[in-house]
Amino acid sequence: MHNPHPGLPEMDYVKPASLEEASRFLAAHAGEARPILGATDCIVRLRDGAWKAKYLVDVKGLDGTKTLEFDPQKGLTIGAAVSMNHVSAHPDVQKVYPMLVEACHWVASYQLRSRATIVGNICNASPAGDTIGAAMLYNGVLKVFGPDGYREEPLANFFKGPGRTNLQPGDIAVSLFLPLPPAGHFARYVKLGRNRLGDLAIVGVTVLGYPDTSAPSGLRFRIHLASVAPVPLRLPAVEEILAANPIDEGIIAEAAQAAMDSCKPIDDTRGSSHYRKQMVRNLTRNAITDVWTKIR
Repeated sequence: MHNPHPGLPEMDYVKPASLEEASRFLAAHAGEARPILGATDCIVRLRDGAWKAKYLVDVKGLDGTKTLEFDPQKGLTIGAAVSMNHVSAHPDVQKVYPMLVEACHWVASYQLRSRATIVGNICNASPAGDTIGAAMLYNGVLKVFGPDGYREEPLANFFKGPGRTNLQPGDIAVSLFLPLPPAGHFARYVKLGRNRLGDLAIVGVTVLGYPDTSAPSGLRFRIHLASVAPVPLRLPAVEEILAANPIDEGIIAEAAQAAMDSCKPIDDTRGSSHYRKQMVRNLTRNAITDVWTKIR
């Protein structure tokens, strides 16, 4: 019987001693070397032939990749090699960044989350990535080490297409920084999949809201959609509707319709474009209503 998953191809495992060494190797072997963190997605893609690699470069444990620190004056630093389970169990993360914890819990299984990392989820750049919306709405910034040293990559401008980011050959994502969220914020991540857990999102909606007296409505919202565009999708026009008008059920319905009109999802085996657009409207309305109710 033909086995559709014949196993991993032969490749070399490389364990650099420093970020500098790792960056040099990755740059010198562009197109045939891949950095790995949890490797939960990488191994599957290599097994299925979607990716080709001669070298797997293990960057876990290099400077800054295992850091998990909360500074009450600045924010949260999550090393690239810190697992989702480790992040979501941290008391400060649970208290200050609850939406990130909620998003982590939607990723596959507990066993996989003991290996999977938030930074890896971001760098895979899947439009369906569960933790990307939370990281974006918390105004996340990646710390990247490359051939020219360290630089910062705000997530707002990081994604270029499915699997494509601003990362270049020799670049290594070292950590993710989340500044302190707005005071009094509430947030939700709502995911529609073919089953309760473990499936890629057919549609994902992340909503963060908080009081802001400078807004005519007295509130500000941040909204992100997953699985309905080539990149993770922020909706500033929809956010403006909620900031500019006194919020009631009618305004929420208008914002949900605008969210539906803002996306251009594809048809695939998990759902049609028409179905996804309808679900964007419904889930956005529900998530905004839930956050609005909690703020009130």
